[in-house]
Amino acid sequence: MPEKLLSTAEARKVLRAINEMYPDAKSELIWDNKFHLLCAVLMSAQTTDKMVNRIMPKFIADYPDPSSLAQASITDIEHHISKIGLYHSKAKHLKETAQILVDKFAGQIPEDKKTLVTLPGVGEKTANVVLADGLGVPAIAVDTHVSRISKRFHIVPQNAKPLEIEKRLEEILPKSEWIHTHHAMILFGRYSMTARDKEDPYSYLKKQ
Repeated sequence: MPEKLLSTAEARKVLRAINEMYPDAKSELIWDNKFHLLCAVLMSAQTTDKMVNRIMPKFIADYPDPSSLAQASITDIEHHISKIGLYHSKAKHLKETAQILVDKFAGQIPEDKKTLVTLPGVGEKTANVVLADGLGVPAIAVDTHVSRISKRFHIVPQNAKPLEIEKRLEEILPKSEWIHTHHAMILFGRYSMTARDKEDPYSYLKKQ
């Protein structure tokens, strides 16, 4: 029997309820400019924002711009970020990305998704967060929370890939709500309906 999915109107109602629960939703990552936002999001893969935030103040102070990060040794970068998961590959990606920013973009962050995803370690999710939070460009970043919530409420099929989830959410919501909704869904997944919570998903919409 095929899985019954929510209609666009039903899905919009769920997402608006989540939005209302977190009216001030925004990223919890620590960053001070677009370069450090890119670094923080790149580092947050398979690691909590809380862990990334612990290392960001010193990382920001020691690597204020792409040039300083590009010139740092892999060993130094690894030392800065060794408390987070996958730090060996992340250090390599950070250094390579910083070098490309210096060589090709005069130290500036590219402002289009197509270019952003060519940077080492930068996938669709990272690019979307940088576009949304750093540049105010409407985008929906599909992380584990956004994916899980979309599937628990049957907004998308259980086997939907991140890009499919992103496209479906974009269809459901007006562009003006994309950034806020993606942050509200993350907070809802982090604090209201966690991966451990197995009750009827609608019961969590009422819990603050």
